Amino acid sequence: MQGARLAIAIVGAGPAGLAAALLLKRAGHHVSIFERFDEPKPLGSGLILQPTGLTVLHHLGLLDEILSLGARVDRLFGADAKTGRTVLDVRYDARAGGSFGLAVHRAALFGVLHRAVVREGIAIETGIEIADIDAGCERAMLLGGDGKAIGPFDLVVDASGTRSTLRRRADATCEPKPLAYGAFWASLKWRDGFDPHALLQRYDKASVMIGVLPIGRPQADAEDMAAFFWSLKPADAERVRAAGIDAWKDRLVSLWADCRAFTDQIDGFDQLVLARYGHHTLMRPAGRQLAVIGDSAHSTSPQLGQGANMALLDAAALAHAVASARNVDDALELYVRARRLQVRVFQALSRMFTPFYQSDSALLPFMRDRLVASLARIPPAPRLLGSMVAGTLVDPFAAAGLEEVRWRTLAPAQAAQGANPLRAGRQAGAADSPA
Repeated sequence: MQGARLAIAIVGAGPAGLAAALLLKRAGHHVSIFERFDEPKPLGSGLILQPTGLTVLHHLGLLDEILSLGARVDRLFGADAKTGRTVLDVRYDARAGGSFGLAVHRAALFGVLHRAVVREGIAIETGIEIADIDAGCERAMLLGGDGKAIGPFDLVVDASGTRSTLRRRADATCEPKPLAYGAFWASLKWRDGFDPHALLQRYDKASVMIGVLPIGRPQADAEDMAAFFWSLKPADAERVRAAGIDAWKDRLVSLWADCRAFTDQIDGFDQLVLARYGHHTLMRPAGRQLAVIGDSAHSTSPQLGQGANMALLDAAALAHAVASARNVDDALELYVRARRLQVRVFQALSRMFTPFYQSDSALLPFMRDRLVASLARIPPAPRLLGSMVAGTLVDPFAAAGLEEVRWRTLAPAQAAQGANPLRAGRQAGAADSPA
């Protein structure tokens, strides 16, 4: 919309909302963010920024800052807890171009985006619960939980997450269906002796998954951390708590002795966050004067590590659509088309692969350990798996007006892992993982 200056409301100050605000404000639009919490804050422990999400941050001029906080990830490795048999070994270098993942504390990603929003002078209205949208007139109004109307706006962007109340206004709506398995998560101090450039996991069939992910630092003056997690059914959480923290820790250590380096840091269940997961995909993440992005539009288990990355791609695709279209209606149609293929492919893949790693099935983990793990070593499977994890099995960039970062052109310090020489030196001397 050349020359048009739209009034845009963004509901939700998570990564999707903050990234969309930056992109739309820089395109010349008047942007306001509305957040239900009294102050914007991150939720959760760690995540992996894939080449897709990192490319969006590069487009925003924030790549160097996030690289300085995160931990470079070159592979995902998983083994059977009892036999030691390799179950999963996915490497980014199987994909041409020299790309990698970057594991970060959610507070680091939030902080980088939030500081950029503050620098841009974008208003964030906090403590406001948005209950609905009235798009019956030429311009949309937000309706607060107290009945107060806010607006008018030319476009409303729903980035309020899985608990969204606005997505019901999309052209084709659905609600997340709870998944049987969730996880206990904790952010703990990093310990040497584990591969500092890998997500490491141990499995007992598909009902138990223990993981260690290096996530760098939440802020520049903090120490290095790890995200430590253990899968379980949320319905079983109270039973596990009732058995006591020592029984839980003994169970983990019996499956993976080395993880004692992390369980020794846990004194009680109050240090653990119970994550619950659901799955849904809006077939048309748009409605009248409404765009739905991030977890509001699509949610799933974190098995493929795409959630935050698809949210950042949504923000980029929406901003590109607004810049390319003649009017808001056309922009929304362009946005829907731009995100359709990649979102549906990765949502389907996540739904297909999750039961192999988180379910009560006995057959699926048997197939995973003996058949799938063997086939994964035969070309072109390593490259396909690398592209799947990287989020590029389907090209997400062109439709969002992006060009993937040329990873090999990054300065050596950037490509290695940010600009913290103490961390780089310590990790260079760290012992290899038992994997």
